[in-house]
Amino acid sequence: MDLTYIIVIFLIGFVGSYISGMLGIGGSIIKYPMLLFIPSMFGLAAFSAHEVSGISAVQVLFASIAGVWAYRKGGYLNKTLIIYMGVSVLIGSVIGSFGSQSMSGDGINIVYGVLALIAAVMMFIPKKGVDDIPLDQITFNKWLAAVLAFIVGIGSGIVGAAGGFLLVPIMLVVLKIPTRVTIASSLAITFISSIGATVGKVSTGQVDYYPAAIMVIASLIAAPLGAMAGKKMNTRILQIILALLISGTAIKIWTDILL
Repeated sequence: MDLTYIIVIFLIGFVGSYISGMLGIGGSIIKYPMLLFIPSMFGLAAFSAHEVSGISAVQVLFASIAGVWAYRKGGYLNKTLIIYMGVSVLIGSVIGSFGSQSMSGDGINIVYGVLALIAAVMMFIPKKGVDDIPLDQITFNKWLAAVLAFIVGIGSGIVGAAGGFLLVPIMLVVLKIPTRVTIASSLAITFISSIGATVGKVSTGQVDYYPAAIMVIASLIAAPLGAMAGKKMNTRILQIILALLISGTAIKIWTDILL
């Protein structure tokens, strides 16, 4: 590995993990397309969709736990939400990650594009009043949360993402969870989900360990920094950033798939 390779992969991991900690997502929503397209711009060997999904799965595992650690104080981690959605998304991600071995690279990209498109649409649905709910009065449909998390888990296991970019709009729009609780709890759920995705990708030989290690190091540095920044930002601004990020990624993925 030359210096350019290390720097490019590290920066991809750093940027994605910073956003991960700030917005409560695993970061694959941005790192997946970055890993697919950026290395070749610098004359480096391009990763396949299978390699990208494997690297993303391992990296998200570390980025999410680093983000959770930064949110461990403040009362934003909703344990009931984390248990119901975490267990369900874990089961789904194991199924999806093992099933992805038999899928083509184009098939994985299409699944990713569909997930990103759904998340983008949900982020533009009005979310008035969710941030007015006191932390000790948060309620939600537990079984609906579990079913939706299971479905997200299957799709995210296929693409090596932990599904945080889809879990966040589901929690905000469907379950009516306040933004900061959504961000903190999503990171914890994402960590649980990434365990299943990582086990599936590693056991089926879909992980390139050298770039994965570089991105893990970047994650451990950047995710806590992003979480600290997110705690200080206005919740409406956080929602807008996430909406634009998901929309941009969805447009880029579908443009490449269709053209």
